[in-house]
Amino acid sequence: MTTTALIIGDLQAGIVDNYPFAAGVLPVVERVLPAARAAGIPVIFIRFGLRASGLDVAAGNQVINTLRGAGTLFHEESPETLVHPRIEPLPGEAVILKRRASAFSGTDLDRLLRAQRVDSIVLAGVATGAMVAATFYDAADRDYRLTVLSDACADGEPDVHDFLVNRVFPARGADVLTGDEWAARL
Repeated sequence: MTTTALIIGDLQAGIVDNYPFAAGVLPVVERVLPAARAAGIPVIFIRFGLRASGLDVAAGNQVINTLRGAGTLFHEESPETLVHPRIEPLPGEAVILKRRASAFSGTDLDRLLRAQRVDSIVLAGVATGAMVAATFYDAADRDYRLTVLSDACADGEPDVHDFLVNRVFPARGADVLTGDEWAARL
């Protein structure tokens, strides 16, 4: 029997409110989320945040240093790193803080999924070329079956999104569905 979990990554207040490509994903997630909950599918929210002190940022990591330097937008204690209020987690739903692109890197996500006997992951969130792709590859290496919700993901570079969802993810064995297609199968 397959046990599926829906992972929603980096749809946090500061990202959705400051990056238009991310805001476009929210209506799809607002439709998918209640369907997953009604079907009894565990929902796991991933949020990205760094220590304001910068102790978790290596000097040579240009991408992470740029994010750390964006004011409080990515500081872990900032309300901007909380899951966007339009898709607020319900009591008992897991919210995992990550400090790098993959939702698995340095977190207890794998332990949480295995404890619930999850073997299939559905990915939604932003950015497709960052959180989604990094989590996708990490999950594939851990032998999870993967589905990517093509319209519940987005990237600031639309061609990167299109290449990943239309070519890379399917070529690596993932089901790529729209949010409505996936919800209709529940």
